[in-house]
Amino acid sequence: MTRFATMPISSLALFAMIYAGVVASPGPGIAALVARVITSGSRGIAGFVLGMILGDLTWFAIAAGGFALLAQAAAPIFLALKVGGILYLVYLAWKTWTAPVDAPAIATTSRQDTIRAFLGGLAMTLGNPKVILFFLALLPSVVDLSHLSARGLLMMAVTLVMVLSTVLGLYVLAAVRARRIFTARRARRRINQGSAIVMAGAAAAIALR
Repeated sequence: MTRFATMPISSLALFAMIYAGVVASPGPGIAALVARVITSGSRGIAGFVLGMILGDLTWFAIAAGGFALLAQAAAPIFLALKVGGILYLVYLAWKTWTAPVDAPAIATTSRQDTIRAFLGGLAMTLGNPKVILFFLALLPSVVDLSHLSARGLLMMAVTLVMVLSTVLGLYVLAAVRARRIFTARRARRRINQGSAIVMAGAAAAIALR
């Protein structure tokens, strides 16, 4: 393979399949996404998803640039982001546990809601050990990033965005549908409490890794 090789379709398909499997597998990010939608609906969820996508793209850029050592040198920064992601999940868990269970009026998504959700999704993804492990440990064993041209890396980045958007979108649709099923006040209370526990568990999972 030459120094500036493009990405073979077979290798790109292999990356897409492995990445889709990793993304779709249960983890802190998926848990937070689903719990958030079931509890609060889709309001602001676009920002949350965009934050997760940018977080994955950031770690992909670090892996593609061979900056693993730089990432280690900047460990305090990523530790701060990890703590921020944990605190965000704890905050969501508390908001979910205490959320009213009466049928809410239709609410519009404000710019502030979207920005807050975006920053939360970004911080959580940048500090998620599952994401870090994939891009810095697993991905280099699947694709030789150092021998790809800029076009090959761009193809991978576009594939990453498409796969992640599709998988997260399917989870959002499933969560929205599940939210509509539970209309009784008692059932919604239990769903809220269960979602809060899931998000608290996701926070604990990130903290313990």
